[in-house]
Amino acid sequence: MLTRRHFIITSAAMFSPAIAGPVLADRSKWDEWDALVTPPNYDPFTSNPWGLHPRFLPHVVEARPGLRQGDLHVDAVARYLYHIREAGIAMRYGVAIAKGNLYEPGTYRVGRKAKWPRWTPTPAMIKREPETYAQYADGMPGGPTNPLGSRAFYLYEGSRDTYLRIHGSPYPQSIGGRASSGCVRMVMRHIIDLYPHVEVGVTAYLYPPEEYVTASN
Repeated sequence: MLTRRHFIITSAAMFSPAIAGPVLADRSKWDEWDALVTPPNYDPFTSNPWGLHPRFLPHVVEARPGLRQGDLHVDAVARYLYHIREAGIAMRYGVAIAKGNLYEPGTYRVGRKAKWPRWTPTPAMIKREPETYAQYADGMPGGPTNPLGSRAFYLYEGSRDTYLRIHGSPYPQSIGGRASSGCVRMVMRHIIDLYPHVEVGVTAYLYPPEEYVTASN
């Protein structure tokens, strides 16, 4: 049995302290929208017009030896996403995870990635909250107010799209909390920075947030 305490210890060992569809948005607006969500004089390590706790800004950290370069690791307890870089280095970003039992820990493959993607709520979302989602049953074009934000990584199990995403969010105030309907949220500017470094086919590990979880082999 893997306890939350065990997971936190494991996570701390892995990372040191800081040292839905294929239709795309209008490409002609991508640069304009990127600029719109980028703060003036942007520095990824210090710019914070969103009022985030400083620990949720990007940090360069040391990763445990043996972790595969390119993979993503989401620490759902601390609300961090780590991207493993070269020479045992990782970039760490603050994230928000799903509300309640909608978060789905597991091991996934990044099967696709997209800039300013179109968003379509799942049938389960429409059934659960029709007053919120039914109006978008046919999809919502990409743009700064789109729930998938500026960039998205699409998580697959084998060849099956799970409808889980790691994506930018127009609600940066949610970072550090539980807010989404299943996905992992990032600040839109932060995922713009991350996007070119993540290749299709890498593994995304979403670790559990629960007090007690069953370890799987």
